[in-house]
Amino acid sequence: MAVYHLPGLVLRDHWFDLPVDYARPEQTLRIYAREVVAPAKVTADLPWLVYFQGGPGFGAARPMANGGWLARALQDYRVLLLDQRGTGLSTPVTAQTLAPLGDARAQAAYLMHFRADSIVRDAEAIRQQLLGDRPWSILGQSYGGFCAMRYLSAAPQGLKEVLITGGIPSLTRPADDVYRATYARVADKNCQYYQRYPDDVERVRHIVQTLQHAEVRLPGGAVLSPRRFLQLGLLLGMSDGFETLHYLLEGAFVTLADGQPALNWNFLQHVEQQQSFDANPIYAVLHEACYTQGGASAWSAHRLLGEFPSFALDAEGPLLFTGEMVYPWMLDDYAQLRPLKGAAELLAVTADWPLLYDVESLRQNTVPVAAAVYYDDMYVHREFSEETAREVPNIKLWVTNEYEHNGLRADGGAVLGRLLAMVRGEV
Repeated sequence: MAVYHLPGLVLRDHWFDLPVDYARPEQTLRIYAREVVAPAKVTADLPWLVYFQGGPGFGAARPMANGGWLARALQDYRVLLLDQRGTGLSTPVTAQTLAPLGDARAQAAYLMHFRADSIVRDAEAIRQQLLGDRPWSILGQSYGGFCAMRYLSAAPQGLKEVLITGGIPSLTRPADDVYRATYARVADKNCQYYQRYPDDVERVRHIVQTLQHAEVRLPGGAVLSPRRFLQLGLLLGMSDGFETLHYLLEGAFVTLADGQPALNWNFLQHVEQQQSFDANPIYAVLHEACYTQGGASAWSAHRLLGEFPSFALDAEGPLLFTGEMVYPWMLDDYAQLRPLKGAAELLAVTADWPLLYDVESLRQNTVPVAAAVYYDDMYVHREFSEETAREVPNIKLWVTNEYEHNGLRADGGAVLGRLLAMVRGEV
């Protein structure tokens, strides 16, 4: 196992060969996890804290320095940054790696093993290899909180305490409930954005009209369609999202030598950099599957769009950005999603997804849980989180409007410190 030293950090690589399907363990994949510890505590017998990244489909954070939530965690723990299956250095899921599996049906069957249930099975196998019977603590951010709730449901014996930031899911609601709530929250964020930057109403309309009347290609070669451009609304739920979007838009046009405006190449490059669907396809092909239990999502966000006419391209008011929704047209607009179109279509109509949460088991929960629930969270509906917390004993909620969904990134030391005090009964 390779060991690296950064100022204030010691990092160690861990690799694990685990089953793709735990019911048929003959086919395996590799899971990568990075151990992080303070230099003065390398040999200490510390409790472990496992970090579950948000997403789905993104590898764990790569430590750059001893700061943020990690610095607070290292005061008490040995931290394990888990690259969930299909992400980071774990056996990846991309169009390139899925192609050898065969046709769309084979790819879809493989991808059904990349939800929270399988991620938690991986974590439990890793815990047993590293700690034996000793439980560990976990921290789940956003989708990582979904994984944490699955862990509480399926293997509570492996957990000492659970910390969640912006990631308590509904235990029973179907995808349609989730996306109806999501559309309403995203519309509110659009309204707040345009109130802060009223000049962007006309700027956004000008950009969309330009994209409607001429084919504009991004530096990587893909066409920037109006609908793809409006997916930049994914930024609006972050504490710095309004400003990131505004500063991007204010440089959208450049005046050419003939005096005519054109979309700025630098703007197009920044748009491309903001959209990670090509590099992280799990997010697109399995996003709605985060909510499916015994039923098909059937492209829920796409089906429900008609219920929210304010999002239409021909709406009379300001053009609204979309948020954390996935649409079937993305499988055409994003080059690295096109080869996965057949598999994604099959997954969208698949009804036999297993249950993610055992509600009766969770009603008997004895593991201490502390969770930050962000009052204005655009991605995880606050009311649904509170609904779940009423079903599961031993959950302490910190409902706050001090932070947006990225509170752990924006002020990680304070957020994690508060949760640790809560789970230890100090507040």
